[in-house]
Amino acid sequence: MRTARIDPHRRNMLGGFACLAAGALLPPCCLSNTARAAGAELALVELGDGVFTVQGVDELTTPENRGAIANLGVVVGVDAVAVIDSGGSLAEGEALLKAIKGVTAKPVRYLINTHMHPDHIFGNAAFRPTGATVVGHQNLPAALEARGAFYLQSFREQLGEKLMQGIEIIPPALLVKDRLELDLGGRKLELRAWEAAHTDNDLTVLDTRTGALFAGDLVFLNHLPTLDGSLLGWMRQLDALAAIGAKTVVSGHGPAPFGWPQALDAERRYFEVLATDLRKAIKDGVPLAEAVETAGLSERANWALFDDYNGRNATAAYAELEWE
Repeated sequence: MRTARIDPHRRNMLGGFACLAAGALLPPCCLSNTARAAGAELALVELGDGVFTVQGVDELTTPENRGAIANLGVVVGVDAVAVIDSGGSLAEGEALLKAIKGVTAKPVRYLINTHMHPDHIFGNAAFRPTGATVVGHQNLPAALEARGAFYLQSFREQLGEKLMQGIEIIPPALLVKDRLELDLGGRKLELRAWEAAHTDNDLTVLDTRTGALFAGDLVFLNHLPTLDGSLLGWMRQLDALAAIGAKTVVSGHGPAPFGWPQALDAERRYFEVLATDLRKAIKDGVPLAEAVETAGLSERANWALFDDYNGRNATAAYAELEWE
């Protein structure tokens, strides 16, 4: 494993793909985040054979963390580079691009957005000078059209005016309707579009050479899953997601890499608990306002940011489950 601009403490963060083959949670010494937003540098950790990741912090977006809360990916082929998500601010996107130039002179050919959320796309404008083709789910343009202005306005409160400067909503030019293969020269990426789950525009990226899966926010580890699409759709597609022939996964949030498909176990359990609690509440005639206060609470100790997101998840899921 090779690291780029990374301090000695961070060098011990990962042991490559094999260290997490069993899917165990990382020990405390391994939970250091590679995306330290306070500094100008951004560290890439090489997982093996030209596959890199940056791990975001399990926090809400703030000016202090520059929105660097999501995991990002970089895959280097013989001819070109693909980037998986650009980060939560233009500053993070620029730092990512600088870090890429520190490990390869090959051009960035593709910028793949795994879905619409700002922590994954607000760095897009940093890659405009590279001429990279932005790639996304077929539903992503409509989602950005519907939400983009709101994201730009609302995140001013979270990031602050300074960090919002230069951020643009940039829709994809290349759309994935079902599956799409991208060739970087000597290595191929398999992109797959999913039905509504975390959002209605989720995309996964599999590096066929190493078996590394970049799952976007279809997979959460440590950080509570957040629902902005369909709970039932997400649960229904977990088996198909698990069937992807990957060896390890880089989740949208949480420790990376992680063993596959056991990375899905925790969120599968959370979804089942949440759905069971809400179905019982609906059957018993418990109103929404009361149901969301208790649904899923047995999972609280298992997740970071539980209090920030569980109520929202329960509210969205209650409305969906009422119409089963």
